[in-house]
Amino acid sequence: MTAPITVQRLTAPVALSCAPGFPVVRDAVLDVDDTGRIAYFGPAPQAPATDATVRPLPGLLMPGMVNTHCHTPMSVLRGMGGDLPLMPWLTGVMWPAEALLTEADVRAGMLAGCLDLLRTGCTTSVEMYFFTDALADAVRAAGSRAVLTPGIIAAPGWDRLGTWEQMRDDISSRIDAHGLIPDLDGRIEYGYGPHSAYTLPDGAIASVSEHARERGALVHTHIAESLGEDAHLRGEHGSVPAMLDADGALGGRMLAAHSVHLSDADIDTFTRHGVAVAHCPGSNAKLASGTARLLDLRRSGLRIGLGTDGPASCDDLDLWSQARLAGLLARVGSDDAAALTAADVLLMATADAAHAIGRDDLGVLEAGRRADVVHVDTDDTAFVAPEDDAQLVSNLVWAGGSRLVRDVWVGGEQVVEEGEPTRADRREVLADLRAVSTRLRSALAP
Repeated sequence: MTAPITVQRLTAPVALSCAPGFPVVRDAVLDVDDTGRIAYFGPAPQAPATDATVRPLPGLLMPGMVNTHCHTPMSVLRGMGGDLPLMPWLTGVMWPAEALLTEADVRAGMLAGCLDLLRTGCTTSVEMYFFTDALADAVRAAGSRAVLTPGIIAAPGWDRLGTWEQMRDDISSRIDAHGLIPDLDGRIEYGYGPHSAYTLPDGAIASVSEHARERGALVHTHIAESLGEDAHLRGEHGSVPAMLDADGALGGRMLAAHSVHLSDADIDTFTRHGVAVAHCPGSNAKLASGTARLLDLRRSGLRIGLGTDGPASCDDLDLWSQARLAGLLARVGSDDAAALTAADVLLMATADAAHAIGRDDLGVLEAGRRADVVHVDTDDTAFVAPEDDAQLVSNLVWAGGSRLVRDVWVGGEQVVEEGEPTRADRREVLADLRAVSTRLRSALAP
């Protein structure tokens, strides 16, 4: 077998690999091969000779960010019920609106949200929603990457999509027919999205987990997001993690979104089973769900990645703002200004997030990984000492962020150029999004 051919070389004055030790690479070179993976990453003096096209870039290169928990099609619902706590927001606003969504509506919301994510430097998202084919089509149209974990739910009104068993079996059938990652470019991975213990009957998540373990798939579920959602389960079992443990639902690739209201025993249960956590500080704050015990979760050794949640509960889909908020809440909650550093929170959006979802091909600039790359403009007052490694990272996280993302590549393909998507017309996508929103608001008006 011949080695892949280097087809593109990106160079930049500085790059962050987000590899262990958080090295800052000066005079950086990144080569992309013809499979869309990184062939070389490191300083220019050690770079191999190449005949590839060379593109010099000013500023900074870093890995594409990984959003570990999102419901991106809810872009069409952004702002609805914006001042309600979780359960009234879900049952009184979101679920009635979602009952009106068509497959075309979901595609429109997903495509708009994918473009939002890419333009902020987020190249991969873990998605829980329905109309799986529409989700996959939108991801491919945008040129992004997603782990699709179609929702499995048995709440009132959701039977229009079938029983929870049928939802589970549809995912299993897809994986059996096409594999976890059906295409060589890795744009789509399939997993399972049991919504939560409070929206499914006893034993359902355990059954879904068994299907997932047999196939090596990710299970992505909401756990302990708010105090009111699962009071009856806590009263009967002590906690949802305890119930899932007793049912044999934990183990394998399990990603627990939110995980706000966990006891020490719950954290120990997660640790024993290797459960990963999607930390969503913005959504938790907006819905007044609580503040997760992030530092305790980190001390336990759990894998933790950042998530935005959906654009109806955390409206901007910007992982940079989640990184800042996670750091600020951890600092003020612990009375320790060093509780989480700028590097810590950036890793939670890149390498740590990829590790949390079991994807060792993402989240780091390193030979062999997928060439998901973000170019950040450093010619800005946010960067006052770009020659100093520590201050560069601090300025990037606390003062720079998404507004300075200029270009994005996924699998070596440029999907954002000078802030604009290359695969879809952003204005046409916006018009489609607003048309869906207008129709929903009209249908739901009293």
